[in-house]
Amino acid sequence: MSVRFPFPDINTLPADIKERILVVQEKSGFVPNVFLLLARRPEEWRAFFAYHDALMLKETGHLSKGDREMIVTTTSSANHCLYCVVAHGAILRIYEKKPLVADQVAINYRKADITPRQLAMLDFAMKVCLHADEINDADYDALKQHGFDDEDAWDIAAITAFFGMSNRIANAMHMLPNPEFYLMGRAPRSKA
Repeated sequence: MSVRFPFPDINTLPADIKERILVVQEKSGFVPNVFLLLARRPEEWRAFFAYHDALMLKETGHLSKGDREMIVTTTSSANHCLYCVVAHGAILRIYEKKPLVADQVAINYRKADITPRQLAMLDFAMKVCLHADEINDADYDALKQHGFDDEDAWDIAAITAFFGMSNRIANAMHMLPNPEFYLMGRAPRSKA
């Protein structure tokens, strides 16, 4: 939740936003705080999630869903975004089926239990995150050695940049992660 900016009543939201939030709630069992906080401004909510979905749900290219979440978790840590590290770290643990990976990449991705390919991907993402003005042909060449093409580099950069914006909004608005995110993907789900 956000102390400074209270969440709107879901019943007062435009129908399309309310419907999407209810779908997410049905699937996950709770409503991630980002959906409610951004719903304060419906036009911005729609633009944010349209670009989010274009980047994160894309089915072309060489980035898996786990790769995408790994980029978000790693770069969000560099941006000191508690919400995104915890929320996307949870999703990363689930996609990668590795309960320790999110903590590892959030603290020091270079010592994490990841592949050389993922290391190259995160090296590029971190350079975009911290020193985008220094990106050069050698950075693209390093990605190509691991099977990434220029379109993949664009995706890595765009995901990093989009979540850089998201990190700053979450931090400035004091958005906290939902408690449910902390345990997701850490232990096997109990079967009811």
